[in-house]
Amino acid sequence: MKKKPIRLLIVDDEEAYRNLLSERFSLIGATVILAATGEEALEKIRSEPFDVGILDLRMPGMDGIELFRRIREYQPLNEIVFLTGQATVDVAIEAMKLGAYDFLTKPCQLSELQLVVQRAYEKKQLAERVNKHHELQLRAGTVSLVGESPGMQQVKDLIARVAPTESTVLIEGESGTGKEIVANAIHQNSNRSKNSFVPINCGAVPETLLETELFGHEKGAFTGAVRRKSGLFEIADSGTLFIDEVSEMSPGMQVKLLRVLETGRFRRVGDIKEIEADVRVICATNKKLREETAEGRFREDLYYRINVMTVSLPPLRERKEDIPLLVEHFIRTSRYSNTEKIRVTREVLDAFERYDWPGNVRELSNVIERAIILANNNLITLREIPSLDQQDSPFPRQSAASLSLNEIEKIHIQFVLEAQGGNKTSTARILGISRPKLYRKMLKYGIPEKAVPVKRKPQG
Repeated sequence: MKKKPIRLLIVDDEEAYRNLLSERFSLIGATVILAATGEEALEKIRSEPFDVGILDLRMPGMDGIELFRRIREYQPLNEIVFLTGQATVDVAIEAMKLGAYDFLTKPCQLSELQLVVQRAYEKKQLAERVNKHHELQLRAGTVSLVGESPGMQQVKDLIARVAPTESTVLIEGESGTGKEIVANAIHQNSNRSKNSFVPINCGAVPETLLETELFGHEKGAFTGAVRRKSGLFEIADSGTLFIDEVSEMSPGMQVKLLRVLETGRFRRVGDIKEIEADVRVICATNKKLREETAEGRFREDLYYRINVMTVSLPPLRERKEDIPLLVEHFIRTSRYSNTEKIRVTREVLDAFERYDWPGNVRELSNVIERAIILANNNLITLREIPSLDQQDSPFPRQSAASLSLNEIEKIHIQFVLEAQGGNKTSTARILGISRPKLYRKMLKYGIPEKAVPVKRKPQG
Protein backbone atom coordinates (compact mmCIF):
# COMPACT_ATOMS: atom_id res chain seq x y z
CA MET A 1 0.00 0.00 0.00
CA LYS A 2 1.36 3.42 -0.94
CA LYS A 3 2.21 5.54 2.09
CA LYS A 4 0.05 8.61 2.43
CA PRO A 5 2.13 11.86 2.40
CA ILE A 6 1.98 14.24 5.34
CA ARG A 7 -0.25 17.28 4.83
CA LEU A 8 1.72 19.96 6.68
CA LEU A 9 0.48 23.41 7.71
CA ILE A 10 3.26 26.00 8.27
CA VAL A 11 2.23 29.33 9.81
CA ASP A 12 5.01 31.89 10.36
CA ASP A 13 5.14 35.64 9.73
CA GLU A 14 8.81 35.43 8.64
CA GLU A 15 8.64 34.74 4.90
CA ALA A 16 12.25 33.50 4.57
CA TYR A 17 11.86 30.98 7.42
CA ARG A 18 8.45 29.91 6.11
CA ASN A 19 9.91 29.20 2.68
CA LEU A 20 12.92 27.39 4.19
CA LEU A 21 10.61 24.97 6.02
CA SER A 22 8.47 24.55 2.92
CA GLU A 23 11.47 23.52 0.81
CA ARG A 24 12.75 21.12 3.48
CA PHE A 25 9.47 19.25 3.93
CA SER A 26 8.60 19.28 0.22
CA LEU A 27 11.81 17.32 -0.38
CA ILE A 28 10.50 14.44 1.77
CA GLY A 29 7.18 14.38 -0.08
CA ALA A 30 5.01 16.44 2.26
CA THR A 31 2.09 18.45 0.92
CA VAL A 32 2.73 21.93 2.36
CA ILE A 33 0.15 24.62 3.15
CA LEU A 34 1.70 28.06 3.87
CA ALA A 35 0.21 30.98 5.80
CA ALA A 36 1.71 34.20 7.18
CA THR A 37 -0.96 34.88 9.81
CA GLY A 38 -3.43 32.99 11.94
CA GLU A 39 -6.34 34.49 10.04
CA GLU A 40 -4.90 33.34 6.69
CA ALA A 41 -4.28 29.86 8.11
CA LEU A 42 -7.91 29.50 9.26
CA GLU A 43 -9.15 30.56 5.84
CA LYS A 44 -6.93 28.04 4.05
CA ILE A 45 -7.60 25.00 6.23
CA ARG A 46 -11.35 25.35 5.71
CA SER A 47 -10.77 23.94 2.23
CA GLU A 48 -7.38 22.25 2.66
CA PRO A 49 -7.27 19.66 5.48
CA PHE A 50 -3.91 19.00 7.16
CA ASP A 51 -2.34 16.46 9.53
CA VAL A 52 0.38 18.35 11.41
CA GLY A 53 0.79 22.07 11.96
CA ILE A 54 3.97 24.06 12.66
CA LEU A 55 2.85 27.30 14.28
CA ASP A 56 4.91 30.34 15.20
CA LEU A 57 3.90 31.45 18.68
CA ARG A 58 4.33 35.19 18.21
CA MET A 59 2.60 36.67 15.15
CA PRO A 60 0.79 39.94 14.34
CA GLY A 61 -2.93 39.72 15.04
CA MET A 62 -3.95 36.22 16.12
CA ASP A 63 -1.10 34.52 18.01
CA GLY A 64 -0.23 30.84 17.81
CA ILE A 65 -2.07 29.87 21.02
CA GLU A 66 -5.36 31.40 19.84
CA LEU A 67 -4.94 29.83 16.39
CA PHE A 68 -4.39 26.46 18.06
CA ARG A 69 -7.62 26.85 20.07
CA ARG A 70 -9.57 27.68 16.89
CA ILE A 71 -8.08 24.72 15.01
CA ARG A 72 -8.99 22.36 17.86
CA GLU A 73 -12.66 23.36 17.59
CA TYR A 74 -13.17 21.61 14.24
CA GLN A 75 -10.04 19.50 13.66
CA PRO A 76 -9.38 17.95 17.10
CA LEU A 77 -7.20 15.05 15.88
CA ASN A 78 -4.55 17.25 14.24
CA GLU A 79 -1.17 17.54 15.96
CA ILE A 80 0.52 20.91 16.51
CA VAL A 81 4.20 21.77 16.97
CA PHE A 82 5.01 25.28 18.24
CA LEU A 83 8.09 27.26 17.19
CA THR A 84 9.19 30.53 18.75
CA GLY A 85 12.27 32.63 19.35
CA GLN A 86 10.89 33.98 22.64
CA ALA A 87 10.17 30.86 24.65
CA THR A 88 9.22 31.06 28.31
CA VAL A 89 8.39 28.21 30.66
CA ASP A 90 4.86 29.54 31.29
CA VAL A 91 4.06 29.78 27.60
CA ALA A 92 5.45 26.32 26.93
CA ILE A 93 3.36 24.85 29.75
CA GLU A 94 0.23 26.58 28.44
CA ALA A 95 0.83 25.17 24.96
CA MET A 96 1.37 21.65 26.27
CA LYS A 97 -1.73 21.86 28.48
CA LEU A 98 -3.78 22.69 25.40
CA GLY A 99 -2.50 19.48 23.83
CA ALA A 100 0.36 20.64 21.61
CA TYR A 101 2.58 17.79 20.47
CA ASP A 102 5.86 19.64 21.10
CA PHE A 103 7.41 23.06 21.65
CA LEU A 104 10.73 23.98 19.99
CA THR A 105 12.81 27.14 20.23
CA LYS A 106 14.19 28.93 17.16
CA PRO A 107 16.67 28.35 15.75
CA CYS A 108 16.23 24.59 15.88
CA GLN A 109 17.92 21.87 13.88
CA LEU A 110 15.79 21.09 10.84
CA SER A 111 16.57 17.39 11.28
CA GLU A 112 15.17 17.58 14.82
CA LEU A 113 12.04 19.37 13.60
CA GLN A 114 11.58 16.80 10.84
CA LEU A 115 11.76 13.97 13.39
CA VAL A 116 9.23 15.70 15.67
CA VAL A 117 6.84 16.26 12.76
CA GLN A 118 7.14 12.61 11.68
CA ARG A 119 6.33 11.40 15.21
CA ALA A 120 3.42 13.84 15.45
CA TYR A 121 2.09 12.46 12.17
CA GLU A 122 2.36 8.90 13.45
CA LYS A 123 0.39 9.91 16.56
CA LYS A 124 -2.27 11.54 14.40
CA GLN A 125 -2.60 8.40 12.27
CA LEU A 126 -2.90 6.33 15.42
CA ALA A 127 -5.64 8.61 16.77
CA GLU A 128 -7.54 8.30 13.47
CA ARG A 129 -7.37 4.50 13.62
CA VAL A 130 -8.61 4.47 17.21
CA ASN A 131 -11.37 6.95 16.32
CA LYS A 132 -12.42 4.79 13.38
CA HIS A 133 -12.43 1.75 15.65
CA HIS A 134 -14.72 3.52 18.12
CA GLU A 135 -17.07 4.68 15.35
CA LEU A 136 -17.34 1.15 14.00
CA GLN A 137 -17.83 -0.12 17.53
CA LEU A 138 -20.72 2.29 18.12
CA ARG A 139 -22.36 1.45 14.79
CA ALA A 140 -22.00 -2.28 15.29
CA GLY A 141 -22.86 -2.19 18.99
CA THR A 142 -19.91 -4.47 19.76
CA VAL A 143 -17.39 -4.53 22.57
CA SER A 144 -13.86 -3.30 22.19
CA LEU A 145 -11.30 -5.52 20.45
CA VAL A 146 -8.26 -3.31 19.99
CA GLY A 147 -5.38 -4.43 17.82
CA GLU A 148 -4.20 -4.66 14.23
CA SER A 149 -1.42 -7.23 14.68
CA PRO A 150 -1.63 -10.47 12.64
CA GLY A 151 -2.56 -12.38 15.80
CA MET A 152 -5.48 -10.08 16.61
CA GLN A 153 -6.63 -9.97 13.00
CA GLN A 154 -6.80 -13.75 13.11
CA VAL A 155 -8.86 -13.58 16.32
CA LYS A 156 -11.25 -11.05 14.77
CA ASP A 157 -11.63 -13.14 11.60
CA LEU A 158 -12.39 -16.23 13.67
CA ILE A 159 -14.97 -14.32 15.73
CA ALA A 160 -16.66 -13.16 12.53
CA ARG A 161 -16.89 -16.76 11.29
CA VAL A 162 -17.98 -18.42 14.53
CA ALA A 163 -20.35 -15.76 15.90
CA PRO A 164 -23.32 -16.42 13.57
CA THR A 165 -23.24 -20.17 14.34
CA GLU A 166 -24.67 -21.95 17.38
CA SER A 167 -21.44 -23.83 18.12
CA THR A 168 -19.93 -23.95 21.58
CA VAL A 169 -16.64 -22.05 21.69
CA LEU A 170 -13.52 -22.52 23.80
CA ILE A 171 -11.37 -19.41 24.36
CA GLU A 172 -7.81 -20.08 25.49
CA GLY A 173 -5.38 -17.44 26.67
CA GLU A 174 -3.25 -16.28 29.56
CA SER A 175 -4.76 -14.24 32.37
CA GLY A 176 -5.36 -10.65 31.33
CA THR A 177 -5.55 -11.25 27.57
CA GLY A 178 -9.25 -10.33 27.30
CA LYS A 179 -11.11 -13.63 27.10
CA GLU A 180 -14.41 -12.16 28.34
CA ILE A 181 -14.16 -9.36 25.79
CA VAL A 182 -13.84 -11.96 23.04
CA ALA A 183 -16.79 -13.93 24.43
CA ASN A 184 -18.88 -10.76 24.51
CA ALA A 185 -17.86 -9.93 20.94
CA ILE A 186 -19.02 -13.37 19.79
CA HIS A 187 -22.34 -12.80 21.54
CA GLN A 188 -22.79 -9.27 20.17
CA ASN A 189 -22.23 -10.48 16.62
CA SER A 190 -24.52 -13.51 16.94
CA ASN A 191 -28.24 -13.98 16.39
CA ARG A 192 -28.62 -13.88 20.18
CA SER A 193 -27.23 -10.36 20.57
CA LYS A 194 -30.57 -8.89 21.66
CA ASN A 195 -30.75 -11.33 24.57
CA SER A 196 -28.66 -11.74 27.72
CA PHE A 197 -24.90 -12.27 27.92
CA VAL A 198 -24.35 -13.89 31.33
CA PRO A 199 -20.78 -14.40 32.62
CA ILE A 200 -19.60 -16.55 35.53
CA ASN A 201 -16.07 -17.19 36.74
CA CYS A 202 -15.74 -20.69 38.21
CA GLY A 203 -12.60 -19.70 40.08
CA ALA A 204 -14.47 -16.94 41.93
CA VAL A 205 -17.32 -19.15 43.15
CA PRO A 206 -16.81 -21.71 45.94
CA GLU A 207 -17.26 -25.26 44.66
CA THR A 208 -20.22 -25.86 47.00
CA LEU A 209 -22.13 -22.92 45.50
CA LEU A 210 -21.29 -23.36 41.83
CA GLU A 211 -24.11 -25.83 41.18
CA THR A 212 -26.79 -23.52 42.58
CA GLU A 213 -25.28 -20.57 40.67
CA LEU A 214 -25.53 -22.44 37.37
CA PHE A 215 -28.74 -24.42 37.87
CA GLY A 216 -30.59 -22.63 40.67
CA HIS A 217 -32.30 -24.26 43.64
CA GLU A 218 -35.74 -24.88 45.14
CA LYS A 219 -36.96 -23.46 48.43
CA GLY A 220 -35.76 -25.71 51.25
CA ALA A 221 -33.20 -27.51 49.12
CA PHE A 222 -30.59 -26.84 51.82
CA THR A 223 -30.15 -24.78 54.97
CA GLY A 224 -30.56 -21.12 54.05
CA ALA A 225 -32.54 -21.76 50.86
CA VAL A 226 -35.55 -19.69 51.94
CA ARG A 227 -36.86 -19.15 48.42
CA ARG A 228 -36.54 -20.53 44.92
CA LYS A 229 -33.59 -19.18 42.98
CA SER A 230 -33.17 -19.24 39.20
CA GLY A 231 -29.78 -20.38 37.95
CA LEU A 232 -27.70 -18.74 35.26
CA PHE A 233 -28.79 -21.26 32.63
CA GLU A 234 -32.36 -20.03 33.14
CA ILE A 235 -31.32 -16.39 33.18
CA ALA A 236 -29.34 -16.86 29.95
CA ASP A 237 -32.23 -18.57 28.14
CA SER A 238 -32.17 -17.54 24.44
CA GLY A 239 -28.85 -15.81 25.11
CA THR A 240 -25.24 -16.71 25.87
CA LEU A 241 -23.67 -18.13 29.03
CA PHE A 242 -19.95 -17.44 29.38
CA ILE A 243 -18.20 -19.88 31.73
CA ASP A 244 -14.73 -18.54 32.58
CA GLU A 245 -12.02 -20.70 34.18
CA VAL A 246 -13.97 -23.82 33.24
CA SER A 247 -10.90 -25.89 34.16
CA GLU A 248 -11.57 -25.05 37.84
CA MET A 249 -14.78 -27.12 37.82
CA SER A 250 -14.82 -30.23 39.98
CA PRO A 251 -15.23 -33.61 38.21
CA GLY A 252 -18.82 -33.83 39.48
CA MET A 253 -19.73 -30.42 38.04
CA GLN A 254 -18.05 -31.32 34.76
CA VAL A 255 -20.45 -34.27 34.42
CA LYS A 256 -23.47 -32.04 35.03
CA LEU A 257 -22.26 -29.41 32.56
CA LEU A 258 -21.70 -32.10 29.93
CA ARG A 259 -25.28 -33.34 30.34
CA VAL A 260 -26.72 -29.84 29.87
CA LEU A 261 -24.63 -29.31 26.75
CA GLU A 262 -25.80 -32.62 25.29
CA THR A 263 -29.51 -32.42 26.20
CA GLY A 264 -30.26 -28.76 26.88
CA ARG A 265 -31.92 -29.90 30.13
CA PHE A 266 -31.04 -29.57 33.81
CA ARG A 267 -32.59 -29.72 37.29
CA ARG A 268 -32.56 -27.10 40.00
CA VAL A 269 -30.93 -28.31 43.21
CA GLY A 270 -33.66 -29.96 45.29
CA ASP A 271 -36.04 -30.53 42.36
CA ILE A 272 -36.83 -33.61 40.27
CA LYS A 273 -38.42 -31.70 37.40
CA GLU A 274 -36.24 -31.04 34.37
CA ILE A 275 -36.03 -27.56 32.88
CA GLU A 276 -35.18 -26.90 29.25
CA ALA A 277 -33.07 -23.90 28.29
CA ASP A 278 -31.91 -22.63 24.90
CA VAL A 279 -28.45 -21.35 25.78
CA ARG A 280 -25.27 -20.94 23.79
CA VAL A 281 -22.26 -21.77 25.95
CA ILE A 282 -18.84 -20.16 25.56
CA CYS A 283 -16.07 -21.44 27.84
CA ALA A 284 -12.66 -19.99 28.62
CA THR A 285 -9.52 -21.10 30.39
CA ASN A 286 -6.03 -19.77 31.09
CA LYS A 287 -4.71 -23.32 31.03
CA LYS A 288 -3.89 -25.66 28.17
CA LEU A 289 -7.05 -27.74 28.37
CA ARG A 290 -5.67 -30.48 26.13
CA GLU A 291 -2.84 -30.99 28.63
CA GLU A 292 -5.30 -30.91 31.55
CA THR A 293 -7.28 -33.63 29.78
CA ALA A 294 -4.20 -35.73 29.11
CA GLU A 295 -3.26 -35.49 32.80
CA GLY A 296 -6.74 -36.60 33.85
CA ARG A 297 -7.70 -33.32 35.48
CA PHE A 298 -10.42 -32.52 32.94
CA ARG A 299 -12.95 -34.88 31.39
CA GLU A 300 -12.09 -35.85 27.84
CA ASP A 301 -15.72 -36.06 26.72
CA LEU A 302 -16.44 -32.55 28.05
CA TYR A 303 -13.28 -31.22 26.42
CA TYR A 304 -14.40 -32.42 23.00
CA ARG A 305 -17.92 -31.12 23.61
CA ILE A 306 -16.83 -27.55 24.38
CA ASN A 307 -13.94 -27.53 21.93
CA VAL A 308 -16.04 -27.37 18.77
CA MET A 309 -14.31 -24.09 17.90
CA THR A 310 -11.22 -22.72 19.66
CA VAL A 311 -10.13 -19.09 19.79
CA SER A 312 -6.55 -18.71 21.04
CA LEU A 313 -5.68 -15.24 22.32
CA PRO A 314 -2.03 -14.19 21.89
CA PRO A 315 -0.27 -12.73 24.95
CA LEU A 316 0.67 -9.06 24.74
CA ARG A 317 4.40 -9.89 24.45
CA GLU A 318 3.59 -11.53 21.08
CA ARG A 319 1.73 -8.52 19.70
CA LYS A 320 3.72 -5.53 20.89
CA GLU A 321 2.87 -3.61 17.72
CA ASP A 322 -0.62 -3.19 19.24
CA ILE A 323 0.69 -1.39 22.33
CA PRO A 324 0.35 2.20 20.94
CA LEU A 325 -3.25 1.49 19.91
CA LEU A 326 -4.03 -0.03 23.31
CA VAL A 327 -2.46 2.91 25.14
CA GLU A 328 -4.53 5.38 23.12
CA HIS A 329 -7.66 3.28 23.73
CA PHE A 330 -7.12 3.12 27.50
CA ILE A 331 -6.57 6.87 27.67
CA ARG A 332 -9.73 7.57 25.68
CA THR A 333 -11.86 5.20 27.74
CA SER A 334 -10.45 6.20 31.12
CA ARG A 335 -12.92 7.06 33.87
CA TYR A 336 -11.06 10.32 34.48
CA SER A 337 -12.00 13.58 32.76
CA ASN A 338 -10.10 15.49 30.05
CA THR A 339 -8.15 12.41 29.01
CA GLU A 340 -8.44 13.46 25.36
CA LYS A 341 -5.64 15.96 26.09
CA ILE A 342 -3.27 13.44 27.65
CA ARG A 343 -0.18 12.55 25.64
CA VAL A 344 2.46 9.85 26.07
CA THR A 345 6.15 10.42 25.39
CA ARG A 346 8.10 8.30 22.91
CA GLU A 347 10.34 7.11 25.78
CA VAL A 348 7.31 5.62 27.53
CA LEU A 349 6.18 3.75 24.41
CA ASP A 350 9.73 2.47 23.88
CA ALA A 351 9.80 1.20 27.49
CA PHE A 352 6.43 -0.48 26.99
CA GLU A 353 7.68 -2.28 23.89
CA ARG A 354 10.79 -3.56 25.71
CA TYR A 355 8.71 -5.03 28.54
CA ASP A 356 7.17 -8.52 28.32
CA TRP A 357 3.88 -7.77 30.19
CA PRO A 358 3.32 -10.94 32.24
CA GLY A 359 -0.09 -9.53 33.24
CA ASN A 360 -0.91 -8.87 29.57
CA VAL A 361 -3.47 -6.25 28.53
CA ARG A 362 -4.92 -6.02 32.05
CA GLU A 363 -1.50 -5.02 33.41
CA LEU A 364 -1.04 -2.40 30.69
CA SER A 365 -4.50 -0.99 31.49
CA ASN A 366 -3.59 -0.70 35.18
CA VAL A 367 -0.27 1.00 34.37
CA ILE A 368 -2.02 3.56 32.14
CA GLU A 369 -4.72 4.26 34.73
CA ARG A 370 -2.05 4.92 37.37
CA ALA A 371 -0.08 7.13 34.98
CA ILE A 372 -3.17 9.22 34.11
CA ILE A 373 -3.71 9.95 37.81
CA LEU A 374 -0.06 10.96 38.34
CA ALA A 375 0.51 12.83 35.06
CA ASN A 376 1.54 16.48 35.24
CA ASN A 377 0.46 18.91 32.50
CA ASN A 378 -1.42 16.11 30.69
CA LEU A 379 1.87 14.43 29.79
CA ILE A 380 2.74 10.84 30.73
CA THR A 381 6.51 10.43 31.10
CA LEU A 382 8.72 7.72 32.55
CA ARG A 383 8.29 9.37 35.97
CA GLU A 384 4.66 8.23 36.05
CA ILE A 385 5.48 4.66 35.01
CA PRO A 386 6.52 1.97 37.50
CA SER A 387 9.80 0.21 36.78
CA LEU A 388 9.40 -2.08 33.78
CA ASP A 389 13.01 -3.22 33.72
CA GLN A 390 13.13 -6.88 32.68
CA GLN A 391 15.68 -7.37 35.48
CA ASP A 392 12.79 -6.81 37.89
CA SER A 393 11.12 -9.94 36.57
CA PRO A 394 11.12 -12.82 39.06
CA PHE A 395 11.88 -15.23 36.20
CA PRO A 396 15.36 -14.72 34.73
CA ARG A 397 15.24 -16.27 31.30
CA GLN A 398 18.19 -18.56 31.90
CA SER A 399 16.65 -20.14 35.03
CA ALA A 400 12.96 -20.22 34.08
CA ALA A 401 13.44 -23.27 31.89
CA SER A 402 14.42 -25.32 34.94
CA LEU A 403 11.32 -24.41 36.96
CA SER A 404 8.06 -26.36 37.13
CA LEU A 405 4.76 -24.60 36.37
CA ASN A 406 3.87 -24.66 40.08
CA GLU A 407 7.21 -23.04 40.98
CA ILE A 408 6.71 -20.35 38.35
CA GLU A 409 3.17 -19.67 39.57
CA LYS A 410 4.32 -19.43 43.19
CA ILE A 411 7.15 -17.03 42.33
CA HIS A 412 4.87 -14.87 40.20
CA ILE A 413 2.21 -14.63 42.93
CA GLN A 414 4.92 -13.61 45.44
CA PHE A 415 6.31 -11.08 42.98
CA VAL A 416 2.95 -9.40 42.31
CA LEU A 417 2.02 -9.53 46.00
CA GLU A 418 5.31 -7.82 46.90
CA ALA A 419 4.87 -5.21 44.15
CA GLN A 420 1.38 -4.41 45.48
CA GLY A 421 2.62 -4.03 49.05
CA GLY A 422 0.68 -7.05 50.23
CA ASN A 423 -2.67 -5.73 48.95
CA LYS A 424 -4.68 -8.87 48.15
CA THR A 425 -7.41 -7.12 46.16
CA SER A 426 -5.05 -5.45 43.67
CA THR A 427 -2.88 -8.58 43.51
CA ALA A 428 -5.89 -10.73 42.62
CA ARG A 429 -7.01 -8.18 40.01
CA ILE A 430 -3.60 -8.13 38.30
CA LEU A 431 -3.40 -11.94 38.37
CA GLY A 432 -6.90 -12.16 36.92
CA ILE A 433 -8.27 -14.32 39.74
CA SER A 434 -10.67 -13.82 42.65
CA ARG A 435 -9.54 -13.02 46.20
CA PRO A 436 -10.73 -16.42 47.48
CA LYS A 437 -8.75 -18.16 44.75
CA LEU A 438 -5.67 -16.05 45.60
CA TYR A 439 -5.96 -17.12 49.25
CA ARG A 440 -6.27 -20.77 48.19
CA LYS A 441 -3.14 -20.51 46.08
CA MET A 442 -1.24 -18.76 48.88
CA LEU A 443 -2.24 -21.58 51.22
CA LYS A 444 -1.28 -24.18 48.62
CA TYR A 445 2.21 -22.72 48.08
CA GLY A 446 2.83 -21.70 51.69
CA ILE A 447 3.01 -18.00 50.87
CA PRO A 448 2.72 -15.96 54.10
CA GLU A 449 -0.02 -13.35 54.53
CA LYS A 450 2.57 -10.59 54.76
CA ALA A 451 4.36 -9.87 51.48
CA VAL A 452 7.98 -11.01 51.56
CA PRO A 453 10.76 -10.29 49.06
CA VAL A 454 10.94 -12.77 46.22
CA LYS A 455 14.10 -14.85 46.22
CA ARG A 456 15.15 -14.82 42.61
CA LYS A 457 17.22 -17.68 41.32
CA PRO A 458 20.66 -16.68 40.04
CA GLN A 459 21.04 -16.48 36.28
CA GLY A 460 23.21 -18.90 34.41
